[in-house]
Amino acid sequence: MIRTAIAGLGWWGKTLVESVDGSQVMQIVAAAEPNLTPETEAFIKQRGIRHVPAFEDLLADKGIDAVILATPPSGHAAQVTALASVGKHIFCEKPFTYDKKAAVAAAAAVRKAGVALGIGYNRRFHPEMIKLRERIHSGGLGVLEHIECIMTVPNALFMPKTAWRASREEAPCGALAPLGVHAVDAFIDLAGEFDTLYCQSFRRAVDLPTDDTTSVLFRMKNGASAYLGMMMATAPTFVFQAYGSKGWVRLDGMTHVAGASSEERRTGLFGHCRFQPVQGEPEVWEAARVDVGRECLEALARAAAGGPAFPITLDEIVHGASACEALIRSAATGQAQRVE
Repeated sequence: MIRTAIAGLGWWGKTLVESVDGSQVMQIVAAAEPNLTPETEAFIKQRGIRHVPAFEDLLADKGIDAVILATPPSGHAAQVTALASVGKHIFCEKPFTYDKKAAVAAAAAVRKAGVALGIGYNRRFHPEMIKLRERIHSGGLGVLEHIECIMTVPNALFMPKTAWRASREEAPCGALAPLGVHAVDAFIDLAGEFDTLYCQSFRRAVDLPTDDTTSVLFRMKNGASAYLGMMMATAPTFVFQAYGSKGWVRLDGMTHVAGASSEERRTGLFGHCRFQPVQGEPEVWEAARVDVGRECLEALARAAAGGPAFPITLDEIVHGASACEALIRSAATGQAQRVE
């Protein structure tokens, strides 16, 4: 059993804790939360979780094997480095960083310490994404031509300006941090590294510091193209499609809508699925309900216990950070950017 602490108990931090309620491999034993509300205090007391005021209190705690970072992105690289330096395993919520240099340094600290690092790209753990990866890599789609994803939520219509997800510093390019980085990771998983990209991002419907409408065109190093559309001020949707010379696959689902139940946010991410071959009848099916948060966290726990390595590699995590950096730079300059 991996004794785990969590830093950050906002609505998503609580969802992560709920994901591993009753887990046989991970137990949440402590929580660092500087703004302890009565609701949050009741939440941790119900589960027997010990409270500490600050992240720094976790570093020297000998009763903690691993720490979950459910904190704003600007602190991730320094927090990962600090935890690695004291030999603690780490689960970092996405995005890892928006800065390749910082990502490289944090990954180097993890390698030097020999600890396990997990990242919260939980959609990669759903059976439908695993099956899609296997279909592509086995040649079942033929030559991969294009991948695309559209992710939308209405959250910005109701978001206070003080929320970190409304901050241009913490959440540049609007829905990139809460939504789009999932697709960035999926593109890397399915098609390898990016070569170039072009991003446009702006505000259309809300008065917030960050944007509500963002779109990105990618060219992959393997020659395929990709498209990502993300919006924060419209009705919710999730659509993921991959096109090849033998047909296409479409996965429909949902995004994390503010106010949805914890169970729905964890298990209802994928729904109707379809494979349309170039010739012949389509295959149509419904996705299983799987708690991807639990799958993701328990994968880190197994890696920390000496089991299989976390399936998202450090190199992939760093390349995702590099893509985010290039994407933000493209939106700022209006120019296509190479992903270094």
